[in-house]
Amino acid sequence: MQLQEPRHCTVSIENGLLSNADGHYQKHFRDLSGLYADASAFEALLARRADDVAYEVTSYTPGDKTSDMIMGVTRMEPGKVGHEYFMTRGHIHAKGDRPEIYYGQSGSGLMQMESPSGEVRIVELGAQHICYVPPYWIHRSVNVGNDELVMMFAYPADSGQDYNIIKRANGLRVRIVDDGQGGWKTIENPEWTARSDAELATIFESGKRS
Repeated sequence: MQLQEPRHCTVSIENGLLSNADGHYQKHFRDLSGLYADASAFEALLARRADDVAYEVTSYTPGDKTSDMIMGVTRMEPGKVGHEYFMTRGHIHAKGDRPEIYYGQSGSGLMQMESPSGEVRIVELGAQHICYVPPYWIHRSVNVGNDELVMMFAYPADSGQDYNIIKRANGLRVRIVDDGQGGWKTIENPEWTARSDAELATIFESGKRS
C-alpha cells in the first residue's frame, strides 16, 4: 500500500497566505454583486475598488476522498458597504453532512451560520479562536474588525460547495451591521424566503449520497 507523503505548510499572518499550497483563488469586489443590501453603497464601492481583492483563499488538497482533508487559509479585507460589514459569499457543503473547522489567526470576525430551516447562530472568531461548523449548516465569514481577518480552515475533501443556496433564499435570514457603538448587531433580512419542504429534503438527502 502506497501511503501519502506528509505535507508541511505555514501560515503567513502578514499576507494571509498558506505556504506550499496547491490552490489559490481571489474574489474581487466586482464579483460580489447582489451580496449587500445597500445597492447604491455597493455601486459607490465598485467605482473606487472594483478590481481590488475582497478576500482570497490558498489551500492544499491531498486527494478527493472523505478521508482526505482540504486545509487552507482565508484572508479578508476590513470595511463596510453602507452599514453592512464585508463578508464572504458563504455556502453549504454539497454533501451536507460534512463539517468544517475554522481557526482564527488574526483580526476580528464572525462565523455566521444558518440551518436549512432558518435558525441563526453567530460565533465570534478572533486570533486563537476555533469554530466548529456542524454538518448541514450554511456558513459565511464576516470581518467586523478594522484589520484583515485571517483564518485557517479544514474540511473533508469530497464536501463540495453550494453557493446558490443563499441566493435562492434572497440572502441569509439576518445581516451583520455596525451597531453605531463600535460593535456589530444582527438585523432581519426582509427579503429572506424560507426554504420549501422539497428543498429541505434535498439538503438532508445530500448527506446520504456519500
